Parts: sequence; structure tokens; C-alpha cells
Amino acid sequence: MPDRPPAHHLSRRERQIMDIVYRRGQATAADVLAALPDPPGYSAVRALLRVLEEKGHLRHEHQGPRYVFLPTVAPEQARRSALKGVVQTFFAGSAEQVVATLLDMRTKLSDDELDRLAQIIEQARKEERS
Repeated sequence: MPDRPPAHHLSRRERQIMDIVYRRGQATAADVLAALPDPPGYSAVRALLRVLEEKGHLRHEHQGPRYVFLPTVAPEQARRSALKGVVQTFFAGSAEQVVATLLDMRTKLSDDELDRLAQIIEQARKEERS
């Protein structure tokens, strides 16, 4: 498998297509075309899918006469990679600044969510001490 460039090196349209494929788990060119905002023509979508495959972000399987495209990286790994790029680019690698910014956005967190975050922090402390 070829080395994949980071997801943040994708064009806007390529990112949109990857978002669609990740949301659906798999997609045909027709699926992508139907889900894209302000979609280009069908042949342009097929060309973009081919480019994403050449870059190593997608692979395809034959299902009858159709190609079905699937991501080459598990969603969790893709999330981690994308977040790592954001943390490095906008927060100088500081997880503390990321969390502070998220909490400062005044997003309403439920008591359960706050409890889960406290558990995650406590687990990280235990792992650091080990």
C-alpha cells in the first residue's frame, strides 16, 4: 500500500468525498454524487475517487458492475490522525490548549460527559505514574 499523505493535505472536494465514504462506511460514485453539496459531474466524481485511491485513501471492491469504495484506514485511526494535525497546527502540540478551547466554547456538557472526561483524566494520570 502506498504511503498516504496526511488527510489535511486533501483538497476541499477530496475531504468532502472522504467524509461521505466514512459516514456511509462505503460508497459508489453515484452515492458520492448524491451526497456532495454543489456536485460536479459524474465523471469528475469518478476521477476524484480514482485520485483518492491512487493516494492510498480509498480502495475499491467490485459489486456486480459497480465499484464500491471503502476507506483504507479505520475511522478511529483517521480521527486521531486528523486531530493530531489540528493540534500541531493550531495549538502548538498542546493537548491542554485544545481541551481548554473546547471547554471555553461553552459547549453544554452533561454531567455524564463531565464524569467521563474526569475518568479519562484520572486514567491518564495513573498511566503517567506507571
